Amino acid sequence: MKTIKYFSATWCGPCKTFKPIMQEVAGENSMIVEFIDVDQEQNKAVKYNVRSVPTTVIEENGVEVDRIVGSVSKETVLNKLK
Repeated sequence: MKTIKYFSATWCGPCKTFKPIMQEVAGENSMIVEFIDVDQEQNKAVKYNVRSVPTTVIEENGVEVDRIVGSVSKETVLNKLK
């Protein structure tokens, strides 16, 4: 099963526009999306080597299979999940 870790920050402009897209993806596809604020969960950001936000990590069975850095279209996210 694929899961998504969405790393963002409250002060990040692109994160504010991308978060609703990620919420739609979570709702429509019954995907498990973990929303992570890098300022509040710095240990996770370090563990996943997140250098900029927004960063989306796609995992399958706990192993990273893809990564999206920056704000992209919903279509791009859905294509990465296939």
